[in-house]
Amino acid sequence: METLDRITQQPGVMGGKACIRGMRVSVGMIVGQIGAGRGVDEVLADYPYLEREDVLQALRFAAWRTEEREFAIAEP
Repeated sequence: METLDRITQQPGVMGGKACIRGMRVSVGMIVGQIGAGRGVDEVLADYPYLEREDVLQALRFAAWRTEEREFAIAEP
């Protein structure tokens, strides 16, 4: 997995959700907009303080998270 250096998670920012560079813009907000049919340029127009790489890393982070697998461990 490549380094996602623009994705941060801090307990005091947005309840610990994955965000863009410590700002109050969550990965979920960005991915939700793309999923609703908005283009990267439209998202950048809505959030002028973001950069194209921020949006692209948010999408890569979301894709990586969906590939994670969690296994329940049976309790003794």
